[in-house]
Amino acid sequence: MDERTLAVAIHQATPVPIDVTFTCRPGEVLGLYGPSGSGKTTILRTIAGLHMPAHGRVSVGDDVWLDAGTGLVRATHRRRVGFVFQDYALFPHLTAIEHVRIALDPLPARDRDGRVAHLLAAVQLADKGRRRPAELSGGERQRVAIARALARDPAVLLLDEPFSAVDRVVRRRVQDLLATIQQSLDVPVVLVTHDVDDIVRFASHLLVLDRGRALACGPVREVTTRADLAWAGEGAGAGAVIDARVTDVDHARGLATLAFEGGLFVAPAATLSAGCRVRVRVPARDVILATDVPAGLSLHNVLPATVTAVTPDAARRQASVQLAVGGERLLAEITGDAVDRLSVQPGRRLYALIKSVSLQVRPLT
Repeated sequence: MDERTLAVAIHQATPVPIDVTFTCRPGEVLGLYGPSGSGKTTILRTIAGLHMPAHGRVSVGDDVWLDAGTGLVRATHRRRVGFVFQDYALFPHLTAIEHVRIALDPLPARDRDGRVAHLLAAVQLADKGRRRPAELSGGERQRVAIARALARDPAVLLLDEPFSAVDRVVRRRVQDLLATIQQSLDVPVVLVTHDVDDIVRFASHLLVLDRGRALACGPVREVTTRADLAWAGEGAGAGAVIDARVTDVDHARGLATLAFEGGLFVAPAATLSAGCRVRVRVPARDVILATDVPAGLSLHNVLPATVTAVTPDAARRQASVQLAVGGERLLAEITGDAVDRLSVQPGRRLYALIKSVSLQVRPLT
């Protein structure tokens, strides 16, 4: 295991039941996803030293921060943790510069001014350092919180719903900024979110929680195509997440070709450019299954697929169908009647039909 890997084990019955064990390696972004009350924020607080579980262990490589069994507890201020809170947690009387400077206390005084300037420039606030929170927009306040977290030279970065308090346009800008920063940090990042879009845009791995228990944990591309996860029916619904690269953009037709391990997607070109990396979300409700290649339809994506799993939902008379498309996986949600009519079962070869406009494409930094 990498000497910088975060390893966490938490077991408690109260006040919030939690029973999880996971690791997060440098460069990975682990998304904690689940309904309210599932223990997501408590896990972050335990890592940061703000909560003491009945039983637990937190370490970064060989550096143990918590071992409830032996009574070892590293104080919060002695853990190299950068924590970005949902509500920013800024002091109204301090300027952006002062917020960052406070986090630099361990540095010699002569080195602090240059470091503050560097961090504010990194979050695109070089010209707003003397402003207080009330004089900043929501997105700017969030960037101050990010700069303060980075000032601790963190071994682990914790993000608690970091995009929830800003609108969609600002959210995308902060996501892009944080993705760029995260790549340069090369440390474990743990992200708490209830929004699938955050997972699609930012996470490399996913831990799905329900009432404090881990339902699934692994790479995003694997967990999001689990046909047996009830969580996938909530929020934005079930859907595969696939990394791809833009190979061609036909501006005349307004379409882009995206190459992935299972073949090619055709999607709206929008602002895409040839050569850029993208992440594609394919909603399960928008995947149609067919026994033959159709003719006379407007859709562009017809992918040969093999059924790998079928999970019935008797209450809704539906089923989640997992499909292998080359080296990737898709999910489809179909009726029980369609399962019977198409003889959908593991090993069955079918075609997955997907409209171009159904593909949700997110450029990666």
